[in-house]
Amino acid sequence: MNFTRALDFNIQSVIVVDKSGKGNFKTIQAAIDSVPLNNNKWVKIEVNPGEYREMVTIPSKKSFIYLQGGHRSTTVITFDGHQQTNTSATFNSMADNIIARGITFENSFNLANAPQLFVQSAETFYTQALAARIYGDKSAFISCGFKGFQDTLWDVKGRHYFKRCYIEGAIDFIFGNGQSIYEGCLIYVNVGLLPEVNQGYITAQGRQSENDPSGFVFQQCTITGSGKAFLGRAYGPFSRVIFKDTNMGKVVAPEGWDAWHFKGQETNFVYIESNSRGTGSSPSKRVSWAMTQGSSQLSGYSVKSFINQDWWIPNFL
Repeated sequence: MNFTRALDFNIQSVIVVDKSGKGNFKTIQAAIDSVPLNNNKWVKIEVNPGEYREMVTIPSKKSFIYLQGGHRSTTVITFDGHQQTNTSATFNSMADNIIARGITFENSFNLANAPQLFVQSAETFYTQALAARIYGDKSAFISCGFKGFQDTLWDVKGRHYFKRCYIEGAIDFIFGNGQSIYEGCLIYVNVGLLPEVNQGYITAQGRQSENDPSGFVFQQCTITGSGKAFLGRAYGPFSRVIFKDTNMGKVVAPEGWDAWHFKGQETNFVYIESNSRGTGSSPSKRVSWAMTQGSSQLSGYSVKSFINQDWWIPNFL
């Protein structure tokens, strides 16, 4: 199937979600539930502006769903699940061939409790609370938002493309074993919400071996926010994260990277900065085992070579 033509010309049906009752369904989950199992035709679910308080799951046998919101500032899915990574996500995408555009996925639990942390123990209140977990292959998120504090975005596995997205969090807030490109995204560190927390971690990538294709590539992104955060810490023994042409604000900790539970295995990591800039861009202050390379040496980490060899990403996104 030609992915671009399927989206441009072969959307088989359109479902409208409107919380006030002016569409086909009032909830996003009800719209997804109406899509038949083993679906192989593109279904567009148009989500009208509003705050939808619900947990949403796209099951593994419901592929080819295109979630279209109005704008990430006006179309928001939010919930306050917490304590476990595999049960707390506001949005769960388990199927292949999924697109979301113009929607914010938020976990409000830690964000809502943050003011209390000024007077009580942080450990009492903040915990795993996911905004989204993405399992399926060939998943694209365009101009979406992901808001949380700890474990905001579980980029679990598969090829994923995030373009012009807003991603907010403090601790391991982009984590997992996805094979993903983040292009033109705004990464906002909110660790400054909690004075008890000294530092945060933007990524925790879990690559398991030299043959594991997973890794996170950030290109032409901006990192800003409050507090201090490492670019990443190792969630796996061959953890791989690349930052290309990224504007790094003062929120980035000078050391940059943390081996975490894999001290002594640093030579296995692929942690690269290329052409970074801004007050937080300090290659000379990074840990000694981090790498700095020119863009000409990173051809294997372009959108086409890293995730889009079979041209699944639509040209219009």
